[in-house]
Amino acid sequence: MRSRPFPDPAGMARLTLPDAVLTGLGAFNKGWGMRPDGEETAAPAGTGRQPYSAGVQVTALIGFLVASLVVAALGGLASATNVTGWYATADKAPWSPPNGVFGPVWTVLYTAMAVAAWLVWRKRTNRTRPAMAVYVLQLVLNLAWTPAFFALYPALGTAALWLGLAIILALIAAVAVTVLYFGPISRTAGLLLLPYISWLVFAASLNWWAAAHN
Repeated sequence: MRSRPFPDPAGMARLTLPDAVLTGLGAFNKGWGMRPDGEETAAPAGTGRQPYSAGVQVTALIGFLVASLVVAALGGLASATNVTGWYATADKAPWSPPNGVFGPVWTVLYTAMAVAAWLVWRKRTNRTRPAMAVYVLQLVLNLAWTPAFFALYPALGTAALWLGLAIILALIAAVAVTVLYFGPISRTAGLLLLPYISWLVFAASLNWWAAAHN
């Protein structure tokens, strides 16, 4: 079998690979739309999917940002009166930051979340649809947590806080799965969600303390 040289990036050594192997690797990458680093660049060959136009992509980005903004706004409505109500006198974790920190942090996270979803959506791969389904699931759980934790406490007491803890733990799991779906499609999208997971774990610790001490 004839072999040909395969130079390394530094030019310090030369590796010979059979032509059949090189041809097979090229066909695999081309057929499945994979870059050398493992990230999908397009839909698999033969799907007939064309890239979205620039106008559609810009419109979709705005749509994802608006969706995140709506979720943030609804959460804000659920917590607005309670932050200065029962939560103001609640027993909070010693590591709890000032209330003014939460707004800016969530704004950045919601923006990063929307951009990550947009990066995955525009790829149009076979994995995009299930990835977006998991993304929507975590968005619903995100929306459910604030009313459960803040708005239900006056009616349910400590049970509302434990319910909030269960929801945020499910949310952390959903976001972790979302990262696993997003990463192979767009590495940038997966990385954009990592601060989100970190903040959710931190928020869960605050939730746990509140449930255990109120």
